[in-house]
Amino acid sequence: MRDKDIVFRDVVALRGPNIWTYRPVLEAWVDIGALEDYPSNTIAGLYERLSSWLPGLIEHRCSPGVRGGFLQRLREGTWPGHILEHVTLELQTLAGLPGGFGKARETSERGVYKVVVRAWEEHVARAALEHGRELVLAAIQDRPYDVERAVARLREVADTHCLGPSTACIVDAADDRDIPCIRLFEGNLVQLGYGSRQRRIWTAETDSTSAIAEGISRDKELTKALLSDCGVPVPQGRDVDSPADAWQAAQDIGLPVVVKPRDGNHGRGVFTNLATQAEVLAAYEVAVQEGSGVLVERFVPGNEHRLLVVGDRMVAAAAGEPAWITGDGRHTVQQLVDLQINSDPRRGRTENHPLNVVRLDSAARLELTRQGLQADSIPADGRRVLIQRNGNVAFDVTDRVHPDTVADVVLAARVVGLDVAGVDLVAEDISQPLAAQAGAIVEVNAGPGLLMHLRPADGPPRPVGRAIVHHLFPEGDDGRIPAVGITGTNGKTVVARLLARLLALSGRHTGLACSEGLYLGARLVQGGDQANWAGGRRLLVNRSVDAAVIENDSGVILGQGLPYDRCQVGVVTNIGQGDHLGDYDIQDTERLANAFRTQVDVVLPGGVAVLNAQDPAVAEMAPLCDGEVIFFGRDPALPAIAAQLAQGRRAVFLRAGAIVLAAGSHEAALADIASVPLTHGARVAFQVENVLAAVAAAWALDVPEAIIRAGIEAFDSEQADAPWQFTLFERGGATVVVDAAHNASALRALLDAVAQFPAARRHAVYAAGADRRDAELIEQGGLLAGAFDRIVLYDDVTVASRRAPGQARALLRQGIGQHGRRPQVHDEPDHASAIDTVLGHIRPGDFVLLQSDEANSGPTIDRVRRWIQQQ
Repeated sequence: MRDKDIVFRDVVALRGPNIWTYRPVLEAWVDIGALEDYPSNTIAGLYERLSSWLPGLIEHRCSPGVRGGFLQRLREGTWPGHILEHVTLELQTLAGLPGGFGKARETSERGVYKVVVRAWEEHVARAALEHGRELVLAAIQDRPYDVERAVARLREVADTHCLGPSTACIVDAADDRDIPCIRLFEGNLVQLGYGSRQRRIWTAETDSTSAIAEGISRDKELTKALLSDCGVPVPQGRDVDSPADAWQAAQDIGLPVVVKPRDGNHGRGVFTNLATQAEVLAAYEVAVQEGSGVLVERFVPGNEHRLLVVGDRMVAAAAGEPAWITGDGRHTVQQLVDLQINSDPRRGRTENHPLNVVRLDSAARLELTRQGLQADSIPADGRRVLIQRNGNVAFDVTDRVHPDTVADVVLAARVVGLDVAGVDLVAEDISQPLAAQAGAIVEVNAGPGLLMHLRPADGPPRPVGRAIVHHLFPEGDDGRIPAVGITGTNGKTVVARLLARLLALSGRHTGLACSEGLYLGARLVQGGDQANWAGGRRLLVNRSVDAAVIENDSGVILGQGLPYDRCQVGVVTNIGQGDHLGDYDIQDTERLANAFRTQVDVVLPGGVAVLNAQDPAVAEMAPLCDGEVIFFGRDPALPAIAAQLAQGRRAVFLRAGAIVLAAGSHEAALADIASVPLTHGARVAFQVENVLAAVAAAWALDVPEAIIRAGIEAFDSEQADAPWQFTLFERGGATVVVDAAHNASALRALLDAVAQFPAARRHAVYAAGADRRDAELIEQGGLLAGAFDRIVLYDDVTVASRRAPGQARALLRQGIGQHGRRPQVHDEPDHASAIDTVLGHIRPGDFVLLQSDEANSGPTIDRVRRWIQQQ
């Protein structure tokens, strides 16, 4: 088996909802080559090696649906692609991430599989996939594999790239409430919600945490002064600027005292219970190195506590405990610290440990000196030695905090101005008021760590992430703006452009990501094809966007994932004969429909799917929608519309030449379809359907009927809103139409519209555009032959092609030649020459179709306008 291999042909990151699942995944195209002939039950020892290396595989239920189900499949016989799926998921689990969703599916090519695994964090998933391949090959080839080393490397990747636990708990709480989350960069800056409804967090800081409040919290003397003025109990103290001044302050305040940095953090350089001049002077020399100044304060007896305040509520509290060792007459202090304290499995240096490792730092050495000891001293048997007076704040006491103390810490956070604050106080008994025991608040911190409340050393974890999310998004607020996703074979861009216009007219600042560009309101921000994951995501992170309209073709769903987790409205325009079949191993319209259904799957329970009633494959998606369905179609007698109305539900259709909004038996006429410029007097049927789809989506978003009517009657009145879709020019008795049809379904619809315009001669300029299957190009050639008298073919250089120059034209010619009609056929080297050839010989009564380049419609329109000016 040593000559057998597993090869990754490609690894695609699907970063949003996709054909497999709602969540981000990696889709690996895996070529197992000759291993296709060697299922697992034919490879000696494979089962034993895998089950011993990864004992956690016993928990993988797989298709049998029971514990040990995958191992059962492994024993009975399965293939390396399936094995790789489960091994990768298990490696992610061992790295600290849930394994989650996985699939392995054959492609149309023998020995090639799609292996799909949940990508909680893309870097980790990719690394797990690579390690998984090596592990599976080692198991197949019966050679050693260091699983521990691989898992350690994966944990390093996870530590580097995953969210910290404080941020993660907030994100998880938001996800539990279906509030969308977007990580804005590699760190812990996360957006919750979309567009203008978003909020941002950076660990435990929010976009309401002011810079002024954060600055106050860093200045401990200023914080203490403000709190004192408001009646909050704080320890007496002052700034000092020299060792001598520190000792003088200690005498003025009264011993014992605390010496600490003015603006330090994490307890560094803090010395407590100092009772001699030598101790104060030594503490000053350390504290002055940790901040911009030094404070001397009254020592408050008791244990340190950290109370978390969110908004106007105290939501969690943790107490610290002193660290002691007990001498045995044999070991040194340092050895006893390691044996008796640091051996506690709750202690460690990672975020998975609620307690820190105890070091003999300057503060600890001072405590030892007070007791007449050093790090290498050997305490007598039974002697208790104090190592650390404060710290280890990880013991939950939330339910014990006295109400008066709760009021004090909430007031302290409000005085400083923090919406999320970690308030440090010292008290002997947290269940009693501070004043009664001379307790005091010693610090108010911005961006507090949450780990002590999430994974306390003792006591229940507290839902602090949920509290922060509730503070940012009160109950009923999901942080979402109206988001509309539009997919289908044809018509997506027109529907998207028209709907974006209607939303803008309703007063919403609308973002649009479509194949013609990225728009904010009427402003084109970036030209070119922006109908992709990145274009849609740019709208959703923009704080000025009140509504987002996003076009998604099959390539986005299959190769990138949708840019949003869920949407208010999902539109499926049509499927027809499909387009780009063969890409992503989608070989037929049934599988294409399965991809398009993703758009319906992600509609929110309170949202609406807008579906084409005339296309059976689209209409059949209705039961998949979690929300409402609105059907659209030209004929109210369509079965889907008739059934919809019979059930009292909504539909949009034509009756007696008028657009009708119907809900059950109630009908309201919106506008005459012939008055909508986009339809050219209702002669262009595919544009009629596009208008109906946009109207239905606007209706679903509660756009007033008067605005919908005004919007559709003004859209494209000057042929500037959709120049690539049946833009019509009439000059000198001839008709010229520019259109972007590039697939058989679109061409059929276009030819139906062309038939509505009588002509003495019909001319067409046409190219294949992006790569499509041979049979599809031959079919398009036959359609052209049946409709046109003269056809000029060219190669579209605006899109990449794997074909040699002229090959696509040859296939179109083949289709033309197979038709019964024999039109004239000419070839031109480029688009401009093809257009000039046709327009240069136009006569009154002629009809000319100029297909625009697939990636850029502008030059075609510009060339026609220059021709008109010359005329």
